[in-house]
Amino acid sequence: MKKHLFPLVICLFLFSIGISAQNKHSKTTDYLTYKGLVMAGYQGWFRAPQNGTMYPDENRISIDMWPDVTEYEKTYPTGLKLADGSTARFFNSTDQSTVDLHFKWMKEYGLDGVFMQRFFNSTKPGYEREASNTVLKYALEAASKYDRAIAVMYDLSGLKGDGEDCSSVIKDWKFLVDSLKVTNQSGTKTYLHHRDKPLVVIWGLGFPDRPYDIRNIGIKRLIDFLKNDPVYGGCSVMLGVPTFWRDLNADCNHDPYLHEIIKQVDIIMPWVVQRFSPLLHHDMDRYRDDIIADMKWCKENNIDYAPCVYPGFSWHNLSTHAFSEDVKPVGSIPRQGGKFYWDLISTAIGSGADMLYVAMFDEVNEGTAIFKCTNDVPVSKVAQFNGLDGRPSDFYLWLTGKAAKALRGEEPLSLKLPERN
Repeated sequence: MKKHLFPLVICLFLFSIGISAQNKHSKTTDYLTYKGLVMAGYQGWFRAPQNGTMYPDENRISIDMWPDVTEYEKTYPTGLKLADGSTARFFNSTDQSTVDLHFKWMKEYGLDGVFMQRFFNSTKPGYEREASNTVLKYALEAASKYDRAIAVMYDLSGLKGDGEDCSSVIKDWKFLVDSLKVTNQSGTKTYLHHRDKPLVVIWGLGFPDRPYDIRNIGIKRLIDFLKNDPVYGGCSVMLGVPTFWRDLNADCNHDPYLHEIIKQVDIIMPWVVQRFSPLLHHDMDRYRDDIIADMKWCKENNIDYAPCVYPGFSWHNLSTHAFSEDVKPVGSIPRQGGKFYWDLISTAIGSGADMLYVAMFDEVNEGTAIFKCTNDVPVSKVAQFNGLDGRPSDFYLWLTGKAAKALRGEEPLSLKLPERN
């Protein structure tokens, strides 16, 4: 009898493991696929110092756009003045009211959701991790409250590669699943799934300016863990790669190992910020041709494709203070009142894209933010800020909502920049 019972005990044990694994991620979500969605990256890294004064020294300003803070419940003084002599104020990403307002805007304007950036240093103990956990916790609550899609994006920026690998990312994902319940939030379940599995993003593979070698950081082990671990896996994976990943050229390392990695995942998102510009003749044709060729390669390898779009770029203040030998002009990739952003959007959708990644929701450091910013910027003898070409503060959120409707066929796709009535 005991010999006959032994296989039964083994089966029950394995079954209990399977049940445990299934319980880690919610089986249900309001967002079963990335297809048909417009998602943005969310930094959440603007944190008030202990003295409560943000950007106290105009000689150390590292942002190129200024947020419209009129709707924030809490704001903080800076060392800068507006043209009327009043103190310029800023928000704090670790305030719950700030995160809640941002997700309220997403729902109001029709942005489907965001990928929460989790930088490599946030996967290790310390203040940065604690602050990132706080922002993510509030974001999960707000995503549920406003029924917005949300997912984790691991940004490998900060990984040195000198004997360092992705082991801390594996530990961190276990923590997020167990402690923050990222894939099983309370209330409405909105964690983004793709191919019927929770989606996790890894950004930063194949870029030549990175100090790590993708062959030596355990990236295949990380992907295998996310996809196949019996308890924390069962996920889909998206990779953030260089624009010219397919040819392993230009902004991409010439290492075919990148293609080996890409073929293991479910989606790729080529990063195009600074790679296309309205100042270059026929650049939208180049963007279109890249997308079409990329999508063909992906289809042949059963990989989905999320084109990246962005409203413009400005890196003057940070370059002035951090890279004084190579100071960037204000608005080096101009927004043109929204025309450049819409040109990218309409080109991507017109080329057959069925999902979009917007860089970024709140990135005022590089002037790519689509959330509410202002033309009433601080006055400084040192710092200069990129405005909105006279557009209202919510114009780019509104445009993003129009993009989502066009992507899903709810409105006809117009190649011409939409104008509000």
